Amino acid sequence: MAGAQAFEFEHPRKAFGWAARDSSGLLSPFNFSRRETGDKDVTFKVLYCGICHSDLHMLKNDWGFSVYPLVPGHEIVGVVTEVGSKVEKFRVGDRVGVGCLVGSCRSCGSCSDDLENHCSKYILTYGAKYVDGTITYGGYSDFMVADEHFVVRIPEALPLDSAGPLLCAGITVYSPLRYFGLDKPGLHVGVVGLGGLGHMAVKFAKAFGAKVTVISTSPNKKKEAIEHLGADSFIVSREQDQMQAAMGTFDGIIDTVSAVHALLPLIGLLKPNGKLVLVGAPERPLELPVFPLLSGRKTVAGSGIGGMKETQEMVDFAAKHNVRPDIEVIPMDYVNTAIERLLKADVRYRFVIDIGNTMMKPTS
Repeated sequence: MAGAQAFEFEHPRKAFGWAARDSSGLLSPFNFSRRETGDKDVTFKVLYCGICHSDLHMLKNDWGFSVYPLVPGHEIVGVVTEVGSKVEKFRVGDRVGVGCLVGSCRSCGSCSDDLENHCSKYILTYGAKYVDGTITYGGYSDFMVADEHFVVRIPEALPLDSAGPLLCAGITVYSPLRYFGLDKPGLHVGVVGLGGLGHMAVKFAKAFGAKVTVISTSPNKKKEAIEHLGADSFIVSREQDQMQAAMGTFDGIIDTVSAVHALLPLIGLLKPNGKLVLVGAPERPLELPVFPLLSGRKTVAGSGIGGMKETQEMVDFAAKHNVRPDIEVIPMDYVNTAIERLLKADVRYRFVIDIGNTMMKPTS
Protein backbone atom coordinates (compact mmCIF):
# COMPACT_ATOMS: atom_id res chain seq x y z
CA MET A 1 0.00 0.00 0.00
CA ALA A 2 1.53 3.29 -1.08
CA GLY A 3 -0.52 5.60 1.16
CA ALA A 4 -2.89 8.39 0.23
CA GLN A 5 -1.93 11.51 -1.69
CA ALA A 6 -2.41 14.91 -0.06
CA PHE A 7 -3.94 17.71 -2.09
CA GLU A 8 -1.64 20.69 -1.58
CA PHE A 9 -3.97 23.53 -0.66
CA GLU A 10 -2.30 26.90 -1.24
CA HIS A 11 -1.96 28.77 2.03
CA PRO A 12 -0.76 32.39 1.84
CA ARG A 13 2.77 31.79 3.16
CA LYS A 14 5.43 30.00 1.13
CA ALA A 15 7.30 27.34 3.08
CA PHE A 16 10.17 25.03 2.25
CA GLY A 17 11.09 21.62 3.61
CA TRP A 18 12.01 18.07 2.73
CA ALA A 19 9.27 15.55 1.93
CA ALA A 20 8.76 11.95 0.90
CA ARG A 21 6.54 11.57 -2.16
CA ASP A 22 5.78 7.84 -1.71
CA SER A 23 6.46 4.83 0.51
CA SER A 24 10.04 4.54 -0.71
CA GLY A 25 10.54 7.06 2.09
CA LEU A 26 13.13 8.99 0.10
CA LEU A 27 13.20 12.63 1.18
CA SER A 28 13.88 15.53 -1.19
CA PRO A 29 13.35 19.33 -1.26
CA PHE A 30 9.68 20.37 -1.26
CA ASN A 31 7.93 23.71 -1.69
CA PHE A 32 4.62 24.01 0.17
CA SER A 33 2.67 26.57 2.17
CA ARG A 34 1.59 27.32 5.71
CA ARG A 35 -1.26 29.37 7.12
CA GLU A 36 -0.95 32.95 8.28
CA THR A 37 -0.43 33.48 12.00
CA GLY A 38 -3.91 33.28 13.56
CA ASP A 39 -5.06 35.07 16.71
CA LYS A 40 -3.89 32.22 18.96
CA ASP A 41 -0.99 31.05 16.78
CA VAL A 42 2.73 31.16 17.35
CA THR A 43 5.01 31.23 14.29
CA PHE A 44 8.62 30.22 14.79
CA LYS A 45 11.75 29.73 12.74
CA VAL A 46 12.76 26.08 12.97
CA LEU A 47 16.38 25.70 14.07
CA TYR A 48 16.57 21.99 14.92
CA CYS A 49 14.42 18.90 14.45
CA GLY A 50 15.07 15.43 15.84
CA ILE A 51 14.59 12.27 13.77
CA CYS A 52 12.25 9.93 15.61
CA HIS A 53 11.85 6.21 14.89
CA SER A 54 8.20 6.90 14.08
CA ASP A 55 9.36 9.24 11.29
CA LEU A 56 10.89 6.17 9.70
CA HIS A 57 7.63 4.19 10.03
CA MET A 58 5.58 7.08 8.64
CA LEU A 59 7.96 7.69 5.72
CA LYS A 60 7.63 4.07 4.63
CA ASN A 61 3.91 3.80 5.46
CA ASP A 62 4.60 0.89 7.82
CA TRP A 63 1.45 1.73 9.79
CA GLY A 64 -0.78 2.12 6.73
CA PHE A 65 -2.05 5.69 7.20
CA SER A 66 0.73 7.86 5.76
CA VAL A 67 -0.34 10.71 3.46
CA TYR A 68 2.02 11.94 0.75
CA PRO A 69 3.74 14.31 0.21
CA LEU A 70 4.90 13.75 3.81
CA VAL A 71 7.05 16.29 5.67
CA PRO A 72 8.08 14.47 8.88
CA GLY A 73 9.38 15.81 12.16
CA HIS A 74 7.78 16.16 15.60
CA GLU A 75 10.79 17.05 17.74
CA ILE A 76 10.88 20.67 16.58
CA VAL A 77 12.59 23.63 18.26
CA GLY A 78 13.27 27.19 17.23
CA VAL A 79 12.73 30.87 17.97
CA VAL A 80 9.42 32.77 17.81
CA THR A 81 9.16 35.24 14.92
CA GLU A 82 5.48 36.24 15.20
CA VAL A 83 2.57 35.81 17.62
CA GLY A 84 -1.16 36.27 17.14
CA SER A 85 -3.08 39.09 18.81
CA LYS A 86 -4.59 36.79 21.48
CA VAL A 87 -1.43 34.84 22.33
CA GLU A 88 -0.69 35.14 26.06
CA LYS A 89 2.24 32.83 26.81
CA PHE A 90 4.85 33.69 24.17
CA ARG A 91 6.63 36.66 22.66
CA VAL A 92 8.86 37.20 19.64
CA GLY A 93 12.35 35.88 20.43
CA ASP A 94 11.22 33.14 22.83
CA ARG A 95 12.79 29.67 22.54
CA VAL A 96 9.99 27.19 21.82
CA GLY A 97 9.21 23.71 20.62
CA VAL A 98 6.43 21.58 19.15
CA GLY A 99 6.17 17.85 19.76
CA CYS A 100 3.82 15.18 18.45
CA LEU A 101 0.55 17.14 18.64
CA VAL A 102 -0.74 20.37 17.11
CA GLY A 103 -4.43 20.05 17.95
CA SER A 104 -7.20 18.37 19.94
CA CYS A 105 -10.90 19.05 20.61
CA ARG A 106 -10.08 21.01 23.83
CA SER A 107 -13.49 20.12 25.32
CA CYS A 108 -13.59 16.37 26.10
CA GLY A 109 -12.75 14.81 29.46
CA SER A 110 -9.20 13.97 28.39
CA CYS A 111 -8.53 17.52 27.21
CA SER A 112 -10.02 18.90 30.43
CA ASP A 113 -7.63 16.66 32.37
CA ASP A 114 -4.61 17.96 30.40
CA LEU A 115 -4.38 14.67 28.51
CA GLU A 116 -4.72 15.97 24.96
CA ASN A 117 -2.77 12.90 23.81
CA HIS A 118 -5.81 10.77 24.77
CA CYS A 119 -8.33 12.97 22.94
CA SER A 120 -10.16 11.03 20.22
CA LYS A 121 -9.74 14.04 17.92
CA TYR A 122 -6.06 14.78 18.52
CA ILE A 123 -4.17 16.12 15.49
CA LEU A 124 -0.68 14.86 14.78
CA THR A 125 2.04 17.35 13.87
CA TYR A 126 2.47 15.83 10.43
CA GLY A 127 0.48 13.62 8.06
CA ALA A 128 -2.90 14.42 9.66
CA LYS A 129 -5.90 16.54 8.73
CA TYR A 130 -6.00 19.91 10.50
CA VAL A 131 -9.22 21.69 11.54
CA ASP A 132 -9.21 23.67 8.28
CA GLY A 133 -9.11 20.43 6.27
CA THR A 134 -5.50 20.77 5.15
CA ILE A 135 -2.75 18.23 5.82
CA THR A 136 -0.23 18.99 8.58
CA TYR A 137 3.45 19.22 7.72
CA GLY A 138 6.19 18.63 10.28
CA GLY A 139 9.52 20.06 11.32
CA TYR A 140 11.81 19.10 8.45
CA SER A 141 10.95 22.62 7.27
CA ASP A 142 11.98 26.25 7.61
CA PHE A 143 9.20 27.48 9.92
CA MET A 144 6.16 26.29 11.86
CA VAL A 145 2.80 27.78 12.78
CA ALA A 146 1.00 26.25 15.77
CA ASP A 147 -1.71 27.10 18.28
CA GLU A 148 0.01 28.38 21.41
CA HIS A 149 -1.64 25.64 23.51
CA PHE A 150 0.55 23.09 21.72
CA VAL A 151 3.77 25.09 21.94
CA VAL A 152 6.30 24.34 24.70
CA ARG A 153 8.68 26.87 26.22
CA ILE A 154 12.33 25.74 26.12
CA PRO A 155 14.24 26.90 29.24
CA GLU A 156 17.52 28.78 28.74
CA ALA A 157 19.40 25.97 30.55
CA LEU A 158 18.61 23.54 27.71
CA PRO A 159 20.68 23.77 24.51
CA LEU A 160 18.25 24.01 21.59
CA ASP A 161 19.84 21.15 19.66
CA SER A 162 19.30 18.81 22.65
CA ALA A 163 15.78 20.02 23.42
CA GLY A 164 13.99 18.58 20.37
CA PRO A 165 14.19 14.85 21.25
CA LEU A 166 12.70 15.57 24.67
CA LEU A 167 9.41 16.49 22.96
CA CYS A 168 8.84 12.90 21.81
CA ALA A 169 11.43 10.49 23.23
CA GLY A 170 11.65 12.41 26.49
CA ILE A 171 7.94 12.67 27.27
CA THR A 172 7.34 9.09 26.08
CA VAL A 173 9.43 7.73 28.96
CA TYR A 174 8.91 10.52 31.53
CA SER A 175 5.13 10.15 31.48
CA PRO A 176 4.95 6.43 32.41
CA LEU A 177 7.68 6.80 35.03
CA ARG A 178 5.50 9.44 36.69
CA TYR A 179 2.07 7.89 36.15
CA PHE A 180 3.04 4.40 37.34
CA GLY A 181 4.84 5.71 40.43
CA LEU A 182 8.31 4.76 39.24
CA ASP A 183 9.62 8.24 40.05
CA LYS A 184 10.52 7.57 43.70
CA PRO A 185 14.06 7.33 45.06
CA GLY A 186 15.22 3.80 45.84
CA LEU A 187 12.91 1.93 43.47
CA HIS A 188 14.42 -0.62 41.07
CA VAL A 189 13.54 0.30 37.49
CA GLY A 190 14.46 -1.74 34.42
CA VAL A 191 14.86 -0.31 30.93
CA VAL A 192 14.57 -2.71 28.00
CA GLY A 193 16.41 -1.56 24.88
CA LEU A 194 19.04 1.15 24.69
CA GLY A 195 18.06 3.33 21.74
CA GLY A 196 16.52 6.79 21.51
CA LEU A 197 13.79 6.00 24.05
CA GLY A 198 15.85 3.68 26.24
CA HIS A 199 18.73 6.03 26.88
CA MET A 200 16.25 8.77 27.90
CA ALA A 201 14.46 6.33 30.24
CA VAL A 202 17.77 5.60 31.97
CA LYS A 203 18.52 9.30 32.40
CA PHE A 204 15.08 10.27 33.74
CA ALA A 205 14.86 7.25 36.08
CA LYS A 206 18.30 8.10 37.50
CA ALA A 207 17.24 11.75 37.91
CA PHE A 208 14.25 10.51 39.95
CA GLY A 209 16.66 8.61 42.21
CA ALA A 210 15.89 5.07 41.07
CA LYS A 211 18.29 2.16 40.85
CA VAL A 212 18.38 1.49 37.09
CA THR A 213 19.17 -1.74 35.29
CA VAL A 214 19.43 -1.88 31.50
CA ILE A 215 18.12 -5.10 29.92
CA SER A 216 19.50 -5.66 26.43
CA THR A 217 20.27 -8.38 23.90
CA SER A 218 23.62 -6.69 23.16
CA PRO A 219 26.45 -7.40 25.64
CA ASN A 220 28.58 -4.74 23.94
CA LYS A 221 26.29 -2.01 25.28
CA LYS A 222 27.16 -2.75 28.93
CA LYS A 223 30.08 -0.34 29.23
CA GLU A 224 28.13 2.44 27.53
CA ALA A 225 25.07 1.89 29.74
CA ILE A 226 26.95 1.94 33.03
CA GLU A 227 29.91 4.27 32.42
CA HIS A 228 28.31 6.81 30.09
CA LEU A 229 24.56 6.78 30.81
CA GLY A 230 24.87 6.08 34.53
CA ALA A 231 22.91 2.81 34.81
CA ASP A 232 23.62 0.83 37.98
CA SER A 233 23.65 -2.59 36.37
CA PHE A 234 23.20 -4.43 33.08
CA ILE A 235 21.52 -7.70 32.14
CA VAL A 236 22.02 -9.53 28.87
CA SER A 237 18.52 -10.85 28.24
CA ARG A 238 19.81 -13.86 26.28
CA GLU A 239 21.88 -15.04 29.28
CA GLN A 240 19.54 -17.23 31.32
CA ASP A 241 21.70 -17.17 34.46
CA GLN A 242 21.65 -13.35 34.52
CA MET A 243 17.88 -13.25 34.01
CA GLN A 244 17.32 -15.93 36.65
CA ALA A 245 19.40 -14.06 39.21
CA ALA A 246 17.26 -10.94 38.72
CA MET A 247 13.85 -12.65 38.94
CA GLY A 248 11.38 -10.83 41.19
CA THR A 249 13.61 -7.81 41.84
CA PHE A 250 12.09 -4.99 39.76
CA ASP A 251 9.41 -2.51 40.87
CA GLY A 252 8.82 -1.56 37.25
CA ILE A 253 10.19 -1.96 33.75
CA ILE A 254 9.99 0.49 30.84
CA ASP A 255 10.08 -1.60 27.64
CA THR A 256 11.19 0.55 24.69
CA VAL A 257 11.65 -2.23 22.12
CA SER A 258 9.71 -1.74 18.88
CA ALA A 259 10.45 -5.20 17.46
CA VAL A 260 8.44 -8.34 18.28
CA HIS A 261 9.89 -9.87 21.48
CA ALA A 262 8.95 -12.16 24.37
CA LEU A 263 7.17 -10.61 27.38
CA LEU A 264 7.24 -13.67 29.65
CA PRO A 265 10.89 -13.27 30.74
CA LEU A 266 10.29 -9.60 31.55
CA ILE A 267 7.17 -10.35 33.60
CA GLY A 268 9.29 -12.81 35.60
CA LEU A 269 11.66 -10.03 36.58
CA LEU A 270 8.91 -8.06 38.35
CA LYS A 271 8.23 -8.03 42.08
CA PRO A 272 4.63 -8.63 43.20
CA ASN A 273 2.54 -5.61 42.07
CA GLY A 274 5.29 -4.78 39.58
CA LYS A 275 4.54 -2.99 36.32
CA LEU A 276 5.78 -3.70 32.82
CA VAL A 277 5.08 -0.63 30.65
CA LEU A 278 5.40 -0.87 26.87
CA VAL A 279 6.33 2.33 25.05
CA GLY A 280 7.68 0.79 21.84
CA ALA A 281 5.27 -0.06 19.01
CA PRO A 282 5.93 -3.49 17.44
CA GLU A 283 4.20 -3.95 14.10
CA ARG A 284 2.75 -7.36 15.04
CA PRO A 285 0.92 -8.46 18.20
CA LEU A 286 2.96 -9.76 21.11
CA GLU A 287 2.13 -12.92 23.04
CA LEU A 288 0.90 -12.18 26.56
CA PRO A 289 0.81 -15.12 29.00
CA VAL A 290 -1.77 -14.48 31.73
CA PHE A 291 -0.84 -16.92 34.52
CA PRO A 292 2.36 -15.04 35.44
CA LEU A 293 0.25 -11.87 35.85
CA LEU A 294 -2.14 -13.55 38.26
CA SER A 295 0.70 -14.75 40.44
CA GLY A 296 1.86 -11.50 42.01
CA ARG A 297 -0.85 -9.19 40.68
CA LYS A 298 1.45 -7.83 38.00
CA THR A 299 0.51 -5.22 35.42
CA VAL A 300 1.30 -4.98 31.73
CA ALA A 301 0.45 -1.52 30.39
CA GLY A 302 1.13 0.81 27.51
CA SER A 303 1.90 4.52 27.39
CA GLY A 304 2.39 7.07 24.63
CA ILE A 305 3.70 10.64 24.92
CA GLY A 306 1.86 12.94 27.37
CA GLY A 307 -0.39 15.97 27.57
CA MET A 308 0.84 19.52 27.08
CA LYS A 309 1.01 20.38 30.78
CA GLU A 310 3.11 17.31 31.53
CA THR A 311 5.32 17.91 28.48
CA GLN A 312 6.18 21.38 29.78
CA GLU A 313 6.78 19.90 33.24
CA MET A 314 9.13 17.31 31.71
CA VAL A 315 11.14 19.92 29.78
CA ASP A 316 11.47 22.06 32.93
CA PHE A 317 12.55 18.99 34.95
CA ALA A 318 15.14 18.10 32.29
CA ALA A 319 16.55 21.64 32.39
CA LYS A 320 16.73 21.64 36.20
CA HIS A 321 18.33 18.19 36.50
CA ASN A 322 20.57 18.41 33.42
CA VAL A 323 18.79 15.57 31.63
CA ARG A 324 19.45 15.76 27.92
CA PRO A 325 19.60 13.29 25.07
CA ASP A 326 22.83 12.17 23.44
CA ILE A 327 22.62 13.51 19.91
CA GLU A 328 24.40 13.49 16.57
CA VAL A 329 23.74 16.77 14.75
CA ILE A 330 23.52 16.39 10.97
CA PRO A 331 23.01 18.68 7.96
CA MET A 332 19.69 18.55 6.11
CA ASP A 333 21.13 16.88 3.00
CA TYR A 334 22.39 13.96 5.13
CA VAL A 335 18.86 13.02 6.15
CA ASN A 336 18.39 10.02 3.83
CA THR A 337 21.68 8.52 5.01
CA ALA A 338 20.59 9.14 8.61
CA ILE A 339 17.32 7.30 7.96
CA GLU A 340 19.27 4.31 6.58
CA ARG A 341 21.53 4.35 9.64
CA LEU A 342 18.50 4.58 11.95
CA LEU A 343 17.09 1.45 10.28
CA LYS A 344 20.29 -0.33 11.36
CA ALA A 345 20.23 1.26 14.85
CA ASP A 346 23.49 3.00 13.97
CA VAL A 347 23.06 6.13 16.08
CA ARG A 348 23.99 7.12 19.64
CA TYR A 349 21.19 7.97 20.34
CA ARG A 350 19.25 10.55 18.36
CA PHE A 351 19.87 12.30 15.06
CA VAL A 352 19.05 16.01 15.12
CA ILE A 353 18.88 17.97 11.88
CA ASP A 354 20.50 21.41 11.96
CA ILE A 355 17.66 23.06 10.05
CA GLY A 356 18.67 26.65 10.80
CA ASN A 357 22.15 26.40 9.29
CA THR A 358 21.78 23.75 6.60
CA MET A 359 18.26 23.98 5.11
CA MET A 360 19.18 25.43 1.72
CA LYS A 361 16.24 26.98 -0.10
CA PRO A 362 16.11 26.77 -3.90
CA THR A 363 17.45 29.87 -5.62
CA SER A 364 14.56 30.21 -8.08
